[in-house]
Amino acid sequence: MDFVLTSDQQSHRDQVRAFAKTEIIPYAKQIDTSDQFPREIVAKMSEQGLLGLPIPKIWGGSGADFLSYILTIEEISYASASLGVILAVHTSVGTMPIVNYGSQSQKEKYLPQLAKGQMIGAFALTEPHAGSDASRITTRASKQGDHYVLNGSKMFITNGGEANVYITFAVTETNTGTHPISAFIVEKETPGFIIGKKEKKMGMNGSATTTLTFDQVRIPVSQLLGPEGEGFHIALRHLDSGRISIAAQGLGIARAAYDQALSYTKQHLVTSQNESESLIAKNKLADMASRIEAAKLLIYRAAILRDRGLPCAKEASMAKMFATDTANVITRDAVQLMGNDGYSKDYPVERFMRDAKVTQIYEGTNQIQRIVIAKHILMEAQIHSE
Repeated sequence: MDFVLTSDQQSHRDQVRAFAKTEIIPYAKQIDTSDQFPREIVAKMSEQGLLGLPIPKIWGGSGADFLSYILTIEEISYASASLGVILAVHTSVGTMPIVNYGSQSQKEKYLPQLAKGQMIGAFALTEPHAGSDASRITTRASKQGDHYVLNGSKMFITNGGEANVYITFAVTETNTGTHPISAFIVEKETPGFIIGKKEKKMGMNGSATTTLTFDQVRIPVSQLLGPEGEGFHIALRHLDSGRISIAAQGLGIARAAYDQALSYTKQHLVTSQNESESLIAKNKLADMASRIEAAKLLIYRAAILRDRGLPCAKEASMAKMFATDTANVITRDAVQLMGNDGYSKDYPVERFMRDAKVTQIYEGTNQIQRIVIAKHILMEAQIHSE
């Protein structure tokens, strides 16, 4: 499999990198400390067409390939992990379900606005007792004539309160499929739809994360996304794409931490007379660089499979698990290499370390990723033995 970027992909990456350098990096610390959703920068990202990258041109998007989108998440996350996850959730799981399963009228109504950033998307799946196991959700949607009535709650919803459109999953009474779950498009202003408290987090402070409550939320049947009872399938399909995007986020964080540690260590080694200290630092930097390259190959491979329409569940989980574990290892090592300076808020690596942790948790914990990977390799082993 060829991992060399095309000239168009390289040009796109370089443009996003230049944008992030001038428009995001100077404000990244402020985004973290203010704990406010960075609306002005999201608007600038929208002006650059970044909120509609993989959306087909017919619906106002750029029609970009999935790898170009993943490169974008990597570069934005290098500058600010908060903005990286805002973009990733808006696109992978907040917009693409409408692209893939929406009716003609749903596409006409929502996609042009989502592509242009006039609307922000969110994904309402996680519940208090259904985090890693989405099949256990209890939010219900009862069909009453030409409407559905939703009751229940969601938690840890990224873009919560800021999003205009929520891809929402609820149990329906259909007999279709193993998991009687359906997907719905719920608009923010719908009566009975309540945005709850904003979570106080250790990192990703520019990203709004809230609870949601559905109290007799009445929506037309036209807001059903895809066939009734197909919600679980819709969720799983888009979680594969979401996991690749979170892997790219982890890669961006890891690269940012590595670059800080490398720059700091180069300056330190110039004046250091301690050979053993120098050797330890060099060995650590070599390990960090190697892990970054390995993560990059896993992510790009998964993205290329996704672009080709090939199965990529195993590869998405491998990329997500390895890249986000790598982000946590490298950010910790960067802090360690920089010593007291690494622990100080005068340098950004402590922020990178705080931001990196949640990448091992959302879009399916890395423990769940290992279960998914094991399931696939055992299935493959069984097939090969027959």
